[in-house]
Amino acid sequence: MFKRLFWVAVGTIVGAIAVCKAQAYIKANTPDKARQFILGPDQDHVAVRTLEGLFSEFNATRRAREEELNARYVDRAQR
Repeated sequence: MFKRLFWVAVGTIVGAIAVCKAQAYIKANTPDKARQFILGPDQDHVAVRTLEGLFSEFNATRRAREEELNARYVDRAQR
């Protein structure tokens, strides 16, 4: 269990470092138009926008599933 947790943590850290290095490379070595196409117009807050998008998508999916389960159990309780 601890080996698996260790390797998941190592993979997460390596992935985060790779993303940071790739974004820094893109910012340093591409023209502005290409950079805007890849990273969007707000190039300084790409990570924040990505996390906000993931969080809002997670919440929307969670709410939809919760409504589905509530409807299923209300129907079962009313029988």
